[in-house]
Amino acid sequence: MTRTRFRDFHDDDLDGIIRLFEAAVPESEAAPPLYLLSEVLAACQRNQAVVAVRDEEIVGAAVGRAAHGQGVLVFFHVLEAIRADPEQGTRAEAGLLDALERRLMPLGLGKLSMLVPAGTSACDGLVANGFETRTGLKYVERHLPVQRRELDRLKAVGGRILPRHLWDGVSGMQEEKDMLEDRLVVPLAEPDLADHFGVVPPRAVMLFGPPGTGKTTFAKAVASRLDWPFVEVFPSRLSGEPGGVAAGLRTTFEQINELEHAVVFIDEVEEIASRRGGEPPSPTQGVTNELLKQVGQFRDREGRLLICATNFVRALDAAFLRHGRFDYVIPIGLPDATAREAIWSRYIPEHTINGVDLDVLVDASDGLTPADIEYAARRASQEALASSLRQQHVDIASRTDVLSTDDYLEALRATRATVSEETAREFGEDVETIARL
Repeated sequence: MTRTRFRDFHDDDLDGIIRLFEAAVPESEAAPPLYLLSEVLAACQRNQAVVAVRDEEIVGAAVGRAAHGQGVLVFFHVLEAIRADPEQGTRAEAGLLDALERRLMPLGLGKLSMLVPAGTSACDGLVANGFETRTGLKYVERHLPVQRRELDRLKAVGGRILPRHLWDGVSGMQEEKDMLEDRLVVPLAEPDLADHFGVVPPRAVMLFGPPGTGKTTFAKAVASRLDWPFVEVFPSRLSGEPGGVAAGLRTTFEQINELEHAVVFIDEVEEIASRRGGEPPSPTQGVTNELLKQVGQFRDREGRLLICATNFVRALDAAFLRHGRFDYVIPIGLPDATAREAIWSRYIPEHTINGVDLDVLVDASDGLTPADIEYAARRASQEALASSLRQQHVDIASRTDVLSTDDYLEALRATRATVSEETAREFGEDVETIARL
């Protein structure tokens, strides 16, 4: 399937905008659109506009401008042919809104809103992407994740706003997703509901498991689900800070505390949280002490979540795993059969998947991480493309059986498992003795 891409509006896109406007008008016959075509075209040229393009055709557009301290959507529409595709339609609408928000954020706007007739596709698409409805005219608005005053602070710590729907993009791993939804997302996103049941929203969690099992992916998905900025702290980069790693940690967390909301992620945290002790003390003992101090202070602030991840949970200082520092210690292990099927389905081309025996691939990939399976799938695709080029046979229209089960099995045979049997066994032991859910 041809991918939809997003870019800024160009002057030669005017004809495409006109076609989109005409396609949107029939939906609004009972309630005429708020802005005339001439106003939409003027806003495209004078304000902020982004378009969705597929096969060089304009299939969607989002046009906005600043007014009275907020962003106002002048026009938002995606063609019915694109919206009808459950997956592509959602991505097209979300991608357009993400691109427009990035254009509007530097203007110092507090919210993004649009007046739309009730029941139109524009209204449905906005609500599906985080806008809230208002009674009567169906006024919808969305508070931008980062205000202008926070942009410089966010940049200073290397933070960013992640795309929407990363949560839905996590293939399989339903048990882990349900756990993170219940323990992290809901209490933080709906504090009143959590308070009703006496649940204290978490402040810090530890993810542990073998490499390649998706700990970073889950951390990003949680930030996307909460619609909070994502700030990743890299231990290896802190050594270059004046005063060393401990001072770098202190400065970084001071900057993060100035943000209203944030998901802070530290991967391979064992680098700065290793076991203390010994004579003489280990060189990292001061860094570990500083991190423990910062975690304690971090917990005093609402609207933020610290997620640490490690491949070697046994190497962590015991103080990190005590109650009161990390609310949960959550294992992220190898995907089960259901998850492996979902991962394969994600990476096998749509026109090929019906000719592939997924059950065989699921069995053959037992013990592999999501990253291993992705590598095997991409390797099979690359080999198939290379073979077609060598045979000078690249006629896409007449070739629908590009990849077979044997192609994927061949790629699996060339894929080295990231997780050894010994590592998998140790992880199972850690789940029994260290995990805290």
